[in-house]
Amino acid sequence: MKLPRPLVSGRLVKRYKRFLADVILDEDGAEVTAHCANPGSMLGLKEPGSRVWLSVSDNPKRKLKFSWEIMEADGALVGINTAHPNKLVEEALHAGLIEQLSGFSNLRREVKYGKNSRVDILLEFAGQSSIYAEVKNVHLMRHAGLAEFPDSVTARGAKHLAELSDMVREGHRAAMVFLVQRPDCDRLSLARDIDPAYAAAFADAKAAGVEAYAIGCSVTTDAITADRSVMLQE
Repeated sequence: MKLPRPLVSGRLVKRYKRFLADVILDEDGAEVTAHCANPGSMLGLKEPGSRVWLSVSDNPKRKLKFSWEIMEADGALVGINTAHPNKLVEEALHAGLIEQLSGFSNLRREVKYGKNSRVDILLEFAGQSSIYAEVKNVHLMRHAGLAEFPDSVTARGAKHLAELSDMVREGHRAAMVFLVQRPDCDRLSLARDIDPAYAAAFADAKAAGVEAYAIGCSVTTDAITADRSVMLQE
């Protein structure tokens, strides 16, 4: 997935009110406010002074001209924009990166299902049951090489797991796909200490037949690409 061009670099002043970040631009030293499309806690990814990259919009109707796309953390570039994972996973599925989810005849996004919800990705197969897939963005790393999810309590995430389980009971396949937007992790585990309720919901979903996969990304200031499998440690 190509990132918007050109990106501009700067240093993070602070992230606040969940969706706002103040940044001092490298080019001219101006302080700007950027949109942060990330509702999570961003644990370990909001240290003042961190180097960040912003996209620039020329839409005059936008309240904020800048959007926070990536940052440098632990010596690596990390994608923090949670508007991107569904597209990244779609590209990965078309490329056959997850063999168990290959062979579909049609892929649709944001399809209504469950209890007033929309599934991130619906894979349709000729003459076979569909696969309902939810995508979760991952960027927390507290131990070298180990990505963790979630980085904050997510009742919504537990709800999605229950709805995927319902799809399995109705005769479909269902999958949770974790998208790790950083290149320095080869394993993923659940952050049970952060959200034990989500870990319990995940165990229930696996017992019900929900599949789980994790894929990792390479990240540059030009593009983010889902390009490898990540070992899921349950």
